[in-house]
Amino acid sequence: MQSRKPSDFFLPIPKLTTKSRRCCRFCRTFIASVWLVASFLGCGSPQPTSDSPQKVVLQLNWYPEPEHGGAFAAVAAGYYQQAGIDVEIRQGGAATPLAADLESGRCQFAFANADDVAMYRNRGVKAVALHAALQDHPRCILVRKESGVESLEQLGGLTLQRQPGMPFVEFMRIRGLLEKVKEVPYTGTVAGLVTDPSVAIQAYCYAEPLQATQQGIEVNALMVSTLGWNPYSSVLITTERLIQEQPELVRQFVQATSKGWLEYIARPEPANELIFAANRHGMTREVLEFGVQQLPRLMMPAGMTEEQIGQMSLERWQELIDHLVELDLIDPKNVRAEDCFDVRFLMNQPTIANEAAAKDVAATD
Repeated sequence: MQSRKPSDFFLPIPKLTTKSRRCCRFCRTFIASVWLVASFLGCGSPQPTSDSPQKVVLQLNWYPEPEHGGAFAAVAAGYYQQAGIDVEIRQGGAATPLAADLESGRCQFAFANADDVAMYRNRGVKAVALHAALQDHPRCILVRKESGVESLEQLGGLTLQRQPGMPFVEFMRIRGLLEKVKEVPYTGTVAGLVTDPSVAIQAYCYAEPLQATQQGIEVNALMVSTLGWNPYSSVLITTERLIQEQPELVRQFVQATSKGWLEYIARPEPANELIFAANRHGMTREVLEFGVQQLPRLMMPAGMTEEQIGQMSLERWQELIDHLVELDLIDPKNVRAEDCFDVRFLMNQPTIANEAAAKDVAATD
C-alpha cells in the first residue's frame, strides 16, 4: 500500500466561523492521529506481494564455499524466487559479527555451526537452528603423510596452526591431545603445511586436502568428529523473534534452502559458478568439485536418506551442550538444548498454520 500524508484525507472546505474553525481543527487533529496510528501499525508501509518479493539477507559465516552450496543452488534454481523471496547472500570472514547482525536485524538468516548457536544463546542472542545440512562436522586436522601421524593422539611434536579459543581446540586440549603440541595462529591457507613437514593445520575435509595435494603434498585428514566432538555444521539459523513474527517466511525460506541442498548434490555446476564468482580468496573450480564429492557422506552418514537431510535431534543437541559446559564455554542455566533448534519448518513437516489448526481441532474434541 502506498503511504499517504494526513492532508490526503481532507477535502476542500469553505470559509468557516471561528467556532467552526475550532471544530474543524479538532477533526483534523483526530484524523491525523488516526493516520499516525495506522502508519505505526504498518498500514502505510510497503507489504510484500506476489509482484513485490520480500527482501531477505542471508549472512555467511565464511567466504562462499561448498558448505554454503544449498543456498547458492536455491538461487540458481530459482527456489527463493518461486517462494516470493528476494535473497541477498553476504559473504563472511573471520571478523563477521554474525550474532550482532542477526540480533539487530541486519540479516534475517545466517549459516553457522551448532556450537555457535549455543554460544550465542549463552550471550543472550536468541538464535535458533532451523536446518542442519551437514550431520557430520567437516573439521579435521591436516598433517603431511610423510610425518607418519595417522591419528589425533599422535600430534605430539608438531606445530599446530589453529584459531585460538575455538571450541574444537579446547575439546582437544581438555583430552590431553595438545600437551606436546606447539600452537600458533592459523594463517587461513595451506602454505605452512606445504613448506614445513612439522606443521599441522586446522582444515575442512572438503577444501584444504585438495589444495595441499595440488601443491604436491600428500596429506592425512584426521577427523575431529572421531573424538566425539561432532556438532551439526552448515546450519541455517534465525532468531526467535523472526519465527514468532513471520513464521510463514521462515517456512518458505527453510524449504527453499532445503530444496537447494538436494539440487546442489545432484546438479552442483550452476551453484558452483555463483560461488566461484563470489569467492575471491583463492577458490578454484577444482576445489568446488572436490567439495561436492565429499558432501554426501557428511550430509547423509550411516545410511541416512535424502528425505532426512537437515534433521536434528534433541539427543545430539544435549550432547553438544554437555560438551560446552564441560569446556566451561557456556552456563547450563543460560542454554537449554530444546531452545536451540526448531525442525517444524523442514520439508515433510506440518506448517505452522496446519499445526495450529490441528491443535484447535484437538481442543474441540
